[in-house]
Amino acid sequence: MSAVLTGLAAARRAGRPYGIASVCSAHPVVLRAALRRAAGSGGTVLVEATCNQVNQFGGYTGMTPADFVAFVATIAGEEGVPRERILFGGDHLGPNPWRGEPAETALRKAADMVAAYVAAGFGKIHLDASMGCAGEPAALGDRTVAERAAALCAVAERTAAGAGLPPPVYVLGTEVPVPGGADHALATVEPTAPDAARETIAVHRGAFAEAGLDDVFARVVAFVVQPGVEFGSDNVIAYDPPRAAGLSGLLDAEPGLVFEAHSTDYQTEAALAALVRDGFPILKVGPGLTFACREALYGLDLVASELVPGYGERPLARAMEALMTASPAHWSGYYHGDETALRIQRHFSYSDRIRYYWTRPEAESAVARLTAALKGVRIPETVLHQYLPQVDPVEGASAQDILIAAVDRVLALYDRAAGVEGRG
Repeated sequence: MSAVLTGLAAARRAGRPYGIASVCSAHPVVLRAALRRAAGSGGTVLVEATCNQVNQFGGYTGMTPADFVAFVATIAGEEGVPRERILFGGDHLGPNPWRGEPAETALRKAADMVAAYVAAGFGKIHLDASMGCAGEPAALGDRTVAERAAALCAVAERTAAGAGLPPPVYVLGTEVPVPGGADHALATVEPTAPDAARETIAVHRGAFAEAGLDDVFARVVAFVVQPGVEFGSDNVIAYDPPRAAGLSGLLDAEPGLVFEAHSTDYQTEAALAALVRDGFPILKVGPGLTFACREALYGLDLVASELVPGYGERPLARAMEALMTASPAHWSGYYHGDETALRIQRHFSYSDRIRYYWTRPEAESAVARLTAALKGVRIPETVLHQYLPQVDPVEGASAQDILIAAVDRVLALYDRAAGVEGRG
């Protein structure tokens, strides 16, 4: 199954590049849409969880790595996708969730987290020890980062061997700005300097060799760099191939590697296809998928307000506003401006900080009320076109079908850009 990833570099060298979307979300609608698409295509689906989202203590989803695998497997069973066609990835695995603690403590917890991910069956492991812990600089030098990554890799290798599992493939390095989108408006984002990327690769190769992991380094399939793509609260920095040409050219001297591009959300199909062509074939996407789901939920909220007597005036949106204003921790440090600006960002920001709230009981109750209100209700094509123009009208489609269709529209864009559609 990891052949999908290990073949990326060779395919690029052969002039037949392909890519893969990395679905980084724990939202059940997003996961169902991705798995339903895989069921239809017969291909592999790459699903990733982040260190803050899922870890040995539950993360913000409340799920351990084993819980997350079981959660996805349940949906996959309902959609008819066999386990062997699901590749699980762990994203930014390192001390980030505990960076406020001393390095020794944070790295011990990071090692336990990596072990839990590998033991649960995650076969793609992104090791990221780039952040400083308590008393350290915010950004660490390449040497320290590489040594910590090698130590975490050794834990992963021991865990896989001890459990009789296939050894993982690895992704190393990190990107700037931080994962999840910038917290301010951006005018431009500089791609990683080729010399900096070259040095990062060389230092990691050396650190792995010193740790006795030469053979393991051959299973490093990609490094995370910044190709010059990012999104802020209300704008998107589009991929500009000439600005990343030097970075792409570096891969000519590293025939076994490609780059992994984070924050590709909201890029056009043409930009995504160019990323794949230029050596960035692993396309991370998360907020862009939950953004599409939220768009559809709010569209259905308006549909129900129009069609269902007694439903009320946008009760889902009202419930989410009440929830987010009562519990601002997930958005208050990311959104800026006056009260009107903050309200707009809470609901409609590209950063999609609202995604952290959908698993709260108040949100789940409001969504359940919406889907119950629309059960058996025929939505006229004209009303669907008014509030959900992105979804092709299908006679008798349920609210769940409409939500999945909205997310699938984004996934289809990634598959086309990655060359999945047409390969069969």
